[in-house]
Parts: sequence; C-alpha cells; structure tokens
Amino acid sequence: MAEHHFHLKADWPGGRNSEGYIEAGNLQTKISIPSEMDGPGIGTNPDEMLLGAAATCYIITLAAMIERARLPLKEMSLESVGIVDVTNGVFTYKKIIHRPAVSLKADASEEERRKLIKLVEKAEKSCMISRAIQGNVELELEPTIS
Repeated sequence: MAEHHFHLKADWPGGRNSEGYIEAGNLQTKISIPSEMDGPGIGTNPDEMLLGAAATCYIITLAAMIERARLPLKEMSLESVGIVDVTNGVFTYKKIIHRPAVSLKADASEEERRKLIKLVEKAEKSCMISRAIQGNVELELEPTIS
C-alpha cells in the first residue's frame, strides 16, 4: 500500500479579520475570510480552496479516464460553483455544482460519444476529493457534451 503525504504550513498573525499565508508545495497564497462573510477578502479562503480541490480533482480524473479510453478529445473545460448555506449563524458548505463542457473531435463515433457520457459521470464518483466529501457536501453535475 502506498501513501502520499502532503504538507501545509500556515501563518496567521491575529484575530478573525487578519490575513494569513499558506504554503503547500506549489500552492503559496495569502488567506483570509472572504468579503461575502464579512472578512477582508484578501487572497483565497477555505471555501474557494475546497471548490478548487473538488473541481481540479474532477477535471484531472476525467482527463485521465478519457485518455485511458482513447477517446478523440477535442477540448474540455469546467466551471464549478460552491454554495455555502448560513442558517442561524452556522456556515455549512452545502453543494458543489460542476459544469464540464467536453467535446470530441468531429470524426468520433456514436459509441465513443456514449462512452464519454458515462465517463463524465463516473469521474465525479471516482475523484478522491468527491469521495472525501461525500455525505457532507452535495455534488451535482451539469455537463455539456458535444
């Protein structure tokens, strides 16, 4: 069994409305509470990072699956939305919606197109971040396939 370890170092100098800094490999950025939550909105924040982790995991997983299936990919992009619910002062990451846009080359067969549709859905269930948040954050998929 292989294990991969990832390390993060965080500096946070003060109270709630301070700004901090994180380093984790290639991720090096300022952090603070987002302005939508009455924070200073400097750098990134946990809400964006969870959305970023889920989105990048999904699109990388999908790309690997498309490559393994040898589908004739023309182009692929992704837009994702994170929804945080605030009820009685409690912040809950409620839902992530992925909107992948995937197109195959014009000479793709009908069988390849059907396979792509299956992979677009399978990638969401196979991504390790999706599996990690399953049962806590609702995941929704709104693909555009051509």
